[in-house]
Amino acid sequence: MTDGMFGAKGTGDTSGYGGLVRKASTAGSSERPYGSYFDDVADDLERAYPEFSDAIERVVVDRGEITLHVKREKLVEVALILRDSLKFEMCMGVNGVHYPDQTGRELHAVYPLLSMTKNQRIRLEVSVADGDAHIPSLVEVWAGNNWHERETFDMFGIIFDGHPGLTRILMPDDWEGHPQRKDYALGGIAVEYKGATTPPPSERRSYK
Repeated sequence: MTDGMFGAKGTGDTSGYGGLVRKASTAGSSERPYGSYFDDVADDLERAYPEFSDAIERVVVDRGEITLHVKREKLVEVALILRDSLKFEMCMGVNGVHYPDQTGRELHAVYPLLSMTKNQRIRLEVSVADGDAHIPSLVEVWAGNNWHERETFDMFGIIFDGHPGLTRILMPDDWEGHPQRKDYALGGIAVEYKGATTPPPSERRSYK
């Protein structure tokens, strides 16, 4: 169950302050044929990377997209093969996701990849435990991930080992906690403007 999610029924409140709950489901492993160009990507990766079966935990095709769930210790190897052999030249960044109910896999890092050569898109996903939130940095593979990894560290607390300067990018350096995690307290701090003060979200409206 996930609190405060968009899509909850029966009210227009999607802020989370009303204590809304919506069931969240996780897609299971997909079976071949995957459809579209997804089978070609999987075949090409298996040919280029003999350790495919050991590195990929599962392949999920859902809502017209394919996601390769990669073991974190194999992430850099898989990324290099995808970039150099399968021509996924661009990583669009990395997004953090927090699933508090997935014991031992609470934090996920999701990497959308684009092949400009083939006009194809896939995703990589790595899952780690909250108490061991370390994932290898991909800055050396795709340099554009630098600031994205810093933002994911800042907002979710995922530590990207090998990053050249893993510091907060949005919040002050001494900020406590990671604001986009689901266990982060709702509320906020007042924002001061010239001649006016905007109260934090938790004080702008009450929900009964």
